[in-house]
Amino acid sequence: MLALRLARGAHPLVLLRRLLVAAASAGVGFLLLCTLGYAIGHPGESRTSLLRLAWCALPLAATVHFAVAVARTDPATRPRPGLSAIGLGPARLAAIAAASTAVSCTLGSMVALLVFLHLRGDLTGLPFDGAAAELLAAGRPLPLAGALTLLAITPAVASGAAALALRPRRKPVLDDDPDAAEPAAATAPTGLPWGVALLALGLAVETYTSARPTGATGAAALTLPGGLGGTPAGVLVGWALTALGLAVAGPGLTHLCGRLLQTFRPGVVRLLAGRALMDEARRIGRPLGVACAVASATIAATRLYEQGGARPLGPLTGLGAALVMACAAATLLTSALESRQTRVTTKDALLRLGASAGLLRMAVALRALSLLAMFVPLTWAVAELAALPLRR
Repeated sequence: MLALRLARGAHPLVLLRRLLVAAASAGVGFLLLCTLGYAIGHPGESRTSLLRLAWCALPLAATVHFAVAVARTDPATRPRPGLSAIGLGPARLAAIAAASTAVSCTLGSMVALLVFLHLRGDLTGLPFDGAAAELLAAGRPLPLAGALTLLAITPAVASGAAALALRPRRKPVLDDDPDAAEPAAATAPTGLPWGVALLALGLAVETYTSARPTGATGAAALTLPGGLGGTPAGVLVGWALTALGLAVAGPGLTHLCGRLLQTFRPGVVRLLAGRALMDEARRIGRPLGVACAVASATIAATRLYEQGGARPLGPLTGLGAALVMACAAATLLTSALESRQTRVTTKDALLRLGASAGLLRMAVALRALSLLAMFVPLTWAVAELAALPLRR
């Protein structure tokens, strides 16, 4: 109830972000229900049904990532002085964030169910002259328990992830140690070597799998049903490892960007831009890595599709890919907004010390240009390397 009251009195921009979470949840719920409809209409194709269900994991992960980013930027869940006195400490605020996320995702899931039932003709008859009848198994009984179970996945996972991300963390800080009062969050992220290793492993797995002879056996020889010209399943495993490597390496690459800006006798603008990137490496680095992974996978898939590849999952391929790209872009924008909110105090302090507004704008532009110079070539190179083995 408290989460609903906070939502009702929230800023319009906050409400817009929650509605976007609900829309993403609706997309994932519709994909899951379409998978259920395909399984009902094709009981003998269990392998294809499982593949479609596995494909829904990517939009689900992107939606959960976006929901967590929105929960982190929600002003209602930000600790403020005096809230602990009325019982709203960090743990209770994390619970409120989880409840708000669950409400938004549940709303989206209900919208997905209504749209699915409408397209099946269960509410007012078949729309669009029955164009979606075969895809959604119209005319066949829908197992309500299975549909509700699938629709509950997104709210449960998203709310759990929000509660986990916003849980209060104990800081090993002594009250009589003023030097230890500030957490060591400017320290370099440690995920860059692991990200590079995962990236190299993914490319190696893809290259090895695509080079297997036609009569090869084993998991590497499994091909998708009707997919991308007989793409081996191991290639998709390689793509997944590559995307995970980019996501893990994102904070380290952002921190490296900030360090490079401060080398070779930096001026005031380079110092401000580099220090800000190093401080915000963990906050914006992970969404940047995810966006880089999504963009590289999109470019690689487009290359293969231009060479005559098919859509292995029918309409679900495009819908799931669009949902993943939209969630990645929205998460990046939300994280940038969170980063801007955390810099308000620093910005005000610099202005009081005599820094001009133009100087601060130049530092922001320099940060953006340095990130583009780092991630755009990396995205293009990974996409070309990912699509290269399948062009042979």
